[in-house]
Amino acid sequence: MATILDVPQGNRIAAGVNRVLGSILNFLVSISTAQSRVRQIEFLCALSDEELAERGLSRQDIVRHVYRDAYYV
Repeated sequence: MATILDVPQGNRIAAGVNRVLGSILNFLVSISTAQSRVRQIEFLCALSDEELAERGLSRQDIVRHVYRDAYYV
């Protein structure tokens, strides 16, 4: 069984850099997803009640509709 002491110094640094870069990438993806959802909510809020009804939505269901895949509500 290998321990951290058995791993060469360069590999530990590379693994640390990969973790940091992966975390940054995940953060940027989450920001992008959030911005996309906010734009979708703003678009739907700007529609009239009749236009929402044509889409099978009511005003109170907009947020639930936009986040339906993330929260299964």
